[in-house]
Order: sequence, then C-alpha cells, then structure tokens
Amino acid sequence: MNKNKEYIGNLKKAWRDEMLSATNYRALAEQEKNPERKSIFIRMAEAEDRHAERWATRLKEFGIEMGSFRENPIELLRRRMLLKSSPEAAAQMLEVGESDADKLYEVMIDAAESDAERELLLDVQREENAHSLMLQEMSNPRVTRHPQSRLDRILGKEKWHATAGGWIGQAIYGVNDGLGAAFGVVSGVAGATAANSEFILLSGLAVAVASALSMGSGAYLAAKSEREVYEAEIEKEKREIEEHPEEEQEEMDLFYQLKGFSPEEAKKMAAKLAEQPEQFLKTLAHEELGLSEKSFPNQWKSAFSAMISTALGAIIPVLPFVFWSGMEALIISFIISTAAHFAVGASKVLVTGRSWLKSGTEMTLVGLGEAITTYLIGMLIAPMIR
Repeated sequence: MNKNKEYIGNLKKAWRDEMLSATNYRALAEQEKNPERKSIFIRMAEAEDRHAERWATRLKEFGIEMGSFRENPIELLRRRMLLKSSPEAAAQMLEVGESDADKLYEVMIDAAESDAERELLLDVQREENAHSLMLQEMSNPRVTRHPQSRLDRILGKEKWHATAGGWIGQAIYGVNDGLGAAFGVVSGVAGATAANSEFILLSGLAVAVASALSMGSGAYLAAKSEREVYEAEIEKEKREIEEHPEEEQEEMDLFYQLKGFSPEEAKKMAAKLAEQPEQFLKTLAHEELGLSEKSFPNQWKSAFSAMISTALGAIIPVLPFVFWSGMEALIISFIISTAAHFAVGASKVLVTGRSWLKSGTEMTLVGLGEAITTYLIGMLIAPMIR
C-alpha cells in the first residue's frame, strides 16, 4: 500500500465523500414520496456506508481514526438546495458527485502499490459507476412506465445507430481519409513538378496503398483492442459476482426498478436472471458498465471496410493521370476530387443526421483549402528540386 501523504489524504477524502453521499441519499429518502425511489435511495446510502467503512478500516492501519462525520457549512447549504430541487435535478447533482468520486478512485488506483488494494479500489469504483448510471436513469424524465419503453431501454434502443456508427461510419471515414491524403499529395507534387504526370502517378499510387494499409491495420487493432477490454471487464465482473453475489443481484434489482418495474417485479426478475449465471453476467455488464458484446464490430470486417474504402477514396484524384497528362489531367483531377469531397460530406448524413447540403459544402471547402495549400507549398519548394 502506498503510505505517502497524498495517498492517505485521498483515502480521507474518499471516506468523507462516501459519508456525505450516504447522508444525502438518506435525506432524499426521508422526503421521497415514491416508495420505489425511497427504497433505492436507502439502499444506495447503505452501499456508500460500506465504502466509507472500508476506507475507515484502511486508515486505521495507518493509525488514523476518522471519528464521527460532520458536514461543513457549504455541504449543509448544498444539501438544502438538493432537498428543494426536483427529483430529476437532484439526481443530476448527485451524479456529478459520483463522477468526481470516479476520478478520485482513478488517481488512487494508479497510486496503489499492492494488487489487493487495487482490486478493492476497482470494486468500489465499479459500484460508484453503477450508482452513476442509476442516477442518470433517475434524471431522465423521458423514462416512462410503458412496457415498450422499458423493453427498448433493456435491449438497447435504436440498434441502427450502432450499425451506422460501425462499418458504414468506418467506410465513410476511410473514403474521406484516402481522398484527402491523395488529393493533397497530387496537388503538392503537381505544384512542385509543373504537373509531371509520372511523378504524380507514382506518388499518388504510393499514398493510396500506404493509406489503405494504414487504415485497415488501424481499424483491425482498434476493434480487437475494444473486444479485449470487454473480455477483461467481463472477467472482473465475473469475480464480483462470485465474491459478492448478493450485492450484484441487488444492483440488478435496482436497475430494473429504475426502468419502471415495481420492487417485487424487479426482485423476481433479478433472482430469475441470477439462476442463469452466463446471462446474468452479460446483462449486469451491459447495465452497470454499458458493455455489450453485440455492439462490438468484427475486427476483420472493420479492417476490410476501412482498407477498401480508403483505397477507393485515394484513387479518385490519381485516376485522371492514368488517361491524361499535364495540366489537363490536373484540372480533371481537381474537378472530380472536389465533387467527391462534396459527395463524401453529404453521405455523412447517414451517420450524423445533419443537413446533407451543409455537410457536403463544409467538406468541399476543407478539400479545396487543402489542395490550394499543398499546391502553393509545392511551388515554393520547386526551385529546390530542379
């Protein structure tokens, strides 16, 4: 365990933050009229008590007694504001506190010297993340009690967005990257060599191949890393279920209550789900950590999509130099590359939902600016290479 003053100071802060959170949750529970929310606040307060007790025990090992908890004037004022706020606003204020706690635990995890201490901090951090998600659900007034709304929340609403943000988005980005890189190289080499077709063709093809391979390998490694992170988090969550099954089932119970189910329904659903360990693990990981195996792209599909789309984008500015030469080829390349920039920009509407005209015009201006800049740079260095 790290025994420096900074670490001990962070332990004290963590203890105080947990005690303050528990006090706030109990205060909200006392005035809460909705029995479901009241029960949730009480159970979250109990969880914060457990966290505070863990840090008090750790501090005792350093010979430090924390004594009783007392709110300072600022904390008292904040609690009064909290109690006067709407349930949604109060949840938002508390969620900020949970986010701050998450940042503090990140610092403490990095400073921990033993694996046991690090695992303890990770366990508490995961519970804090779960509380943060619960508060986000509470602060969202769009959550209704309609069964379809609850089902959409559980299964992951509008799966099309995951697809659009996956290989389609990757393909659009690939075309854009290849087109921009090749257009810049063609313009720059044209400015430096007085539109020498052989030099432009050679450099253009080289950048097309290099860009395609770079984008493909990058997409593969990114998708593979994402899945590896998922598997590592699933393994941690699995250990959590094995070591603290009651607490994990209680978390699942709370998540279902926040989705609109009654405490009785939520408890039965969580208990039923706990009878299927593999499904319980996946569902808890999705609810608590926002992880879902189905949302991860296939690394080979991502790599192929990125590589082919980048190559297609990069070949556009180069293609005219296969059939024409000199300034004629450069003018044709400029025209079709500008049109391609507009088309790529407009196609982003598939992912972003923005105006296709605005997006296309924006991309066109960026492409033109890049081409003019590289052409002028090429002209400046031309005397050095002749």
